[in-house]
Amino acid sequence: MIEEENDDLNKEQEEPNETITRVTGMYKDWFLDYASYVILERAVPAIEDGFKPVQRRIMHSMKDLDDGRYNKVANIVGHTMQYHPHGDASIADAMVQIGQKDLLIDTQGNWGNILTGDSAAASRYIEARLSKFALDVVYSPKITEWQASYDGRRKEPVNLPVKFPLLLAQGGEGIAVGLSTKILPHNFIELIDASIKHLQGKRFKLFPDFPTAGIADFSNYNDGLRGGKVRVRAKISQLDKNTLVISEIPYGTTTSSLIDSILKANDKGKIKIKRIEDNTAAEVEILVHLPSGLSPDKTIDALYAFTSCESSISPLGCIIEDNKPLFIGVSEMLRRSTDHTVELLKQELDIRLNELEEQWHYASLERIFIENRIYRDIEEEETWEGVINAIDKGLKPHVKHLKRAVTEEDIVRLTEIRIKRISKFDIDKAQQRIDALEEQIAEVKHHLANLIDYAIAFFTRLKKDYGKGRGRKTEIRIFDDVDATKVVIRNTKLYVNRAEGFIGTALRRDEYVCDCSDIDDIIVFTKQGKMMVTKVDTKTFVGKDIIHVAVFKKKDKRTIYNMIYRDGSRGPSYIKRFAVTGVTRDREYDMASDSKGSTVLYFSANPNGEAEVVTVMLRQSGSIKKLKWDIDFADIMIKGRSSKGNLVTKYAVKRIELKEKGVSTLKPRKIWFDEAVQRINVDGRGELIGEFRGEDKLLIITQSGIAKTLTPEVTMHFDDDMIVLEKWVPKKPISAIYYNGEKELYYVKRFLIENEGKEESFISDHPNSQLEIVSTDWKPLAEVVFAKERGKDRKDNMTINLEEFIAIKGITALGNQLTKDKVNQINLLDPLPYEAPEEVHADDLEVVDEEVLSDPKKDSDSSSNGEARKDDFDIDEEGQITLF
Repeated sequence: MIEEENDDLNKEQEEPNETITRVTGMYKDWFLDYASYVILERAVPAIEDGFKPVQRRIMHSMKDLDDGRYNKVANIVGHTMQYHPHGDASIADAMVQIGQKDLLIDTQGNWGNILTGDSAAASRYIEARLSKFALDVVYSPKITEWQASYDGRRKEPVNLPVKFPLLLAQGGEGIAVGLSTKILPHNFIELIDASIKHLQGKRFKLFPDFPTAGIADFSNYNDGLRGGKVRVRAKISQLDKNTLVISEIPYGTTTSSLIDSILKANDKGKIKIKRIEDNTAAEVEILVHLPSGLSPDKTIDALYAFTSCESSISPLGCIIEDNKPLFIGVSEMLRRSTDHTVELLKQELDIRLNELEEQWHYASLERIFIENRIYRDIEEEETWEGVINAIDKGLKPHVKHLKRAVTEEDIVRLTEIRIKRISKFDIDKAQQRIDALEEQIAEVKHHLANLIDYAIAFFTRLKKDYGKGRGRKTEIRIFDDVDATKVVIRNTKLYVNRAEGFIGTALRRDEYVCDCSDIDDIIVFTKQGKMMVTKVDTKTFVGKDIIHVAVFKKKDKRTIYNMIYRDGSRGPSYIKRFAVTGVTRDREYDMASDSKGSTVLYFSANPNGEAEVVTVMLRQSGSIKKLKWDIDFADIMIKGRSSKGNLVTKYAVKRIELKEKGVSTLKPRKIWFDEAVQRINVDGRGELIGEFRGEDKLLIITQSGIAKTLTPEVTMHFDDDMIVLEKWVPKKPISAIYYNGEKELYYVKRFLIENEGKEESFISDHPNSQLEIVSTDWKPLAEVVFAKERGKDRKDNMTINLEEFIAIKGITALGNQLTKDKVNQINLLDPLPYEAPEEVHADDLEVVDEEVLSDPKKDSDSSSNGEARKDDFDIDEEGQITLF
């Protein structure tokens, strides 16, 4: 009894476990079924015809309805619902997308605008019909494989027999379960050319071509496979110095989204614009108006860096083949599509050959039947079998030349010939028809025997018939990377609290450092010799006793830091020069020494590698005889930032003072002039002026007759009346012709700049004096056009060699009189050829020996003081220093 109760209890405890349903099985079956359905029936196109199921059903429905006239899209959508088991909205959207690609559908009405993003009108207001191209390459019912529709009422194609790489021409995009596809559109003509090359056994390359045009960099396209990337840009040009024009947009954007991205970048302070006008209609035209004083070239780069004017597209070639997803590149897609086209053409030729042979067979039987009056043999037959046998017996002597045996079906067909036709039968015409059929049969057999040539001719015809106006739209170009830090607008201000060790944009009560942007990095040096690079923020602690703070430029080899520091609280002092090209952000580096009590005695940051001269003063201690001497940083080699440096002295330093500023010790720096903003720069914008060393200067000449030389600084701004801006060559003379207002005559003068950095006028200060021409060529020529005087013949034009006309004199000299005759115009001609003497700079000379001053007592320890030797470094062709 007790055992039975225990059994019942155990059964009750086991019953709940029996009602638990595990979802593992359902998940495997249902989820995989759903995933397979989405992949195969909705998201991914088939390689055979390039269509997704909804697209294929739309094209099939349009063929059902095709009568050469336009049909309402709503009518086509309704008809497609017989084949597609989804709502009308998805069908209409898919049809609009096909129509906007302007290849398969001839559209009428408002089908939207891919440039502006405007949607199409409702399907009841727009119309469509199949294009001639679609009728030519998409349909061939005799070779189409059919299947039952979803409800079994109709037949639909498994795949349409498309004889063209349609998938690559239109592109395709879809997101399925567990995978996606993104096949970019390619150029119609280039696809045909590539197909022909494949058939000829030649190599080919394919790059996308976008309907929105624009510019694209396909360096990393990777044949459209996973991992590839395409960079696309808008086409931006300069209308004038204050206006930019966007005439083409990147693929995947619209004018509306592009303008929104520009406005957002402006609101964030990344770029600065005045206003935007959108004049887009059939073609894109977006006018971007800039504030005065802003470089158009720099703004174009900023638009690429901070807006949708540049974007990246990641292609992913995924197609359906044999009901399975397959990842392949666009080249392989084209090969498979071309091979499939050849197979379809062969099937069509086989069917055509069979049809022609059947026509020839029946035409031959008909001629035999009528010409030999075999129809009379059936007049006495009373049964159907007798009729068939009589005709068969009558045909036998005449059918030996036929290509196949005569069947009962052939004989039945002969009995259906009407008497009227027999009475009007013309033997000659019948033979002509047979001959024409034989010619057609021979032609088809020839095509089959030369199938590749036939396919090439087919593609060539497609190019001829439908290639007009389908040239490449997207320009192929390799992009230069835009450095965002160089083109971003300085939209905030940086402040520093040196004593407490804080930097940031919110410290408005503290010391102002410079303008910066919110993407900049900031480099900081402290009195203890610590260095840190950190992202700009509202307030950041970097270390007390800040001695230098600035915007950090990554990979900057021209900014050289000159430093003298004491190693520890009582250790010797060292001197070093170094650049900081790259560091780990927010990490603290020791630029002096990690010894406790180390301190920086002298520090300077030099944007062009300048090397100043400093005076070192020691404290009075013991028997030191020399307490003061100079050190030139130009004698110190530039080493890595972790280098200890050269020994200055073992004794206590009282202070170090700047004696004189130095010049750059680096390789020449290229400088450009941006005329739009009247500024020089080192970023490659505008016209190249030249390569400048530390001592080189700019020569500036104005229309008012003022000449001056200046050390180039990127912050300089130039007057609008400037007519000459170039690198100054001290020994090259300046030639000028000017009108002297006081004497009312023209004078010629040649002179050299005598006082560097000083403005000097080289024409008279009379209010009517005026500069006519000025030249910095070695051998300039000028043409004098004389005015016609009353009662006299006009004098012939005179050409003057200014070098021979006058010798070089002082800048304040009056010059030589040009002519006493009345002058109408003076023109500057092309100069005579002259080879300028080569400039020789001190840093171009070979260094034979070099000594770095280290210790005033020059004690025996100086041999191990860490001074730089020639074998400690190397300089490559670009002037880059490599430390050993």
